[in-house]
Amino acid sequence: GSPVPPEERRLRDKKHLDDITAARLPPLHHSPAKLLSIEESIAIQIQQKEAYEEMQAKVAAQKLAERLNIKMLRFEPEGEASVQYREVRDED
Repeated sequence: GSPVPPEERRLRDKKHLDDITAARLPPLHHSPAKLLSIEESIAIQIQQKEAYEEMQAKVAAQKLAERLNIKMLRFEPEGEASVQYREVRDED
């Protein structure tokens, strides 16, 4: 037969794929990959590293604060238990 133009062939192949499968590619949410210079790549890596380290510091500070609060809540030198002990001792 006659040669099929590339655009028509691509449409025919796509229709065939639609007929034989329900699988679809996920939508592209981000722009396609692009080439960067070494300097741009290094700058982006440094920014990402700083953001990562800042996030790590925040998480570490939050965990430390949570631990300190728990210890402070459990430690009651003048708490209810010692007052009850003194009251019972005073009654004897």
